[in-house]
This record gives sequence, structure tokens and C-alpha cells, in this order.
Amino acid sequence: MLARFFTSSTLILVGVGAFVAPIEGQQDASRAPERPSISVSAQGSTRITPDRATVQIGVQTQGSTAAAASAENAHVAQRVVAAVKALGIGAEQISTVNYSVNPEYRDIENRRPEVIGYMVHNTVVVDVRQIEQVGRVIDASLGAGANMINSLNFYASNTEEARRVALAAAVEKARTEAEVIARAAGGTLGSLANASVGAYMVPMGGVVRMRATAEMAAPPPTPVEPGSELLTVQVSTRWYFLPGR
Repeated sequence: MLARFFTSSTLILVGVGAFVAPIEGQQDASRAPERPSISVSAQGSTRITPDRATVQIGVQTQGSTAAAASAENAHVAQRVVAAVKALGIGAEQISTVNYSVNPEYRDIENRRPEVIGYMVHNTVVVDVRQIEQVGRVIDASLGAGANMINSLNFYASNTEEARRVALAAAVEKARTEAEVIARAAGGTLGSLANASVGAYMVPMGGVVRMRATAEMAAPPPTPVEPGSELLTVQVSTRWYFLPGR
């Protein structure tokens, strides 16, 4: 979904070329006079609504041994993945990252710390391709035994249309600025000599960090609002300047 775009610009310079005097009555073709020109850079922006999200779901378990903690973690993680798949999420949209096993210690005075157990942390990442499913994924995961929602990241899957809108806005802004400069210099603006497009910023969406427990999975369902993000494009242009007579 696109909204009205906004623009901003930065003036670079105004350049006026110099004529090269003929040598012995002949004009050197390799050193033709440079045409006066005006260079302007501008930025165009448009708002875009994210249509996808990634959810990082954490499963943290403890046990007296590393094997026991790991087995319990695997059991819970399998339930979480099954619950997510039951919502219609494909296996290719689910991945496991940040798996760790760490000992837990108890400090003892005048002695080395004692290992009292082990903690296993497993993060399941779900790529949600329908925004309306985000809340369901969170609720289903917590209901299946997940005890952490590490982050929620919204993003837009297709930014090409928005990029073209922002690009057109940037060029139009550059033309307007160049016309103002030309009139102030006592002339008019000619045709476009050249233009280049700089790097554009694709919004990755806001990251929402969360801590959750299974009790939070109870109705009503978790509300999710992606909001909108600003996509910007930078252009550099050079226009011919037509001096007044």
C-alpha cells in the first residue's frame, strides 16, 4: 500500500563552462566549449506498508544434565514447530538458529563454583508471509510450550513499485530546484544532460523485542500492527543552462 510521497533536496552547485580561444584561427575540435550546466541532487520518499514478518521464538529448558536439558528442549521445540505448521506455515519458512547448551553454577565460599545443572536455549525463526498470521503464530507457539518471543521484525517483500514512485518524486524535485536556480541566474533551464541514481534505503521494518510466557497465549489473540515505513531514493542530475539574452 502506497501513501502520498514526501521529498527533500540538496543543492550541489551551479557550473558555467568557459569558451576556449581558437589557436591560430582554428578551433580545436578536441576542446569544444563546455556548455553551461546546473547540477542538483534530490531525494524522493514514499511510505510503504510491510506485508511480511519474521518471528523469533525461544525455547529455554533446564536439566540436571546437558542430555536431560537438551532432550526436554527438543521435545518442546518439536511441539512448537508442529503448532506453527498447523497454521499453514510451510517447512521452508521455519528454521532453527542460536542453539546453545550452557552449564549453570553455584558459588561456594573458598571453593571453585559448582555445576548445578544445564540450560539449553533454542531459537526457532518463522518467516510469516501473511501479516494477519503473526498474532496466531505467537499464540500457537506459546501455547505449545515456547517461553520466549525474542523479536518481531516487519518488512516489505516487494519494494519496486514504491521505489519507482520515490524515484519520480526525486527527479521532479531536482527539476524544480534547477529551474529556480536557472531563473535566479538570469536564464532558463534546458534539457537533462545526465542523471544517476544513488543507493536507496529499503525499510526493514521495526523490530519489537518481547518476553513472553505461555499464559500470554490465552484469548484474546495477540494484536499485531505493522504500521508503515519510509523508502527513500537519492538522484544526482545535471541540466543544461540557457543564459538570458
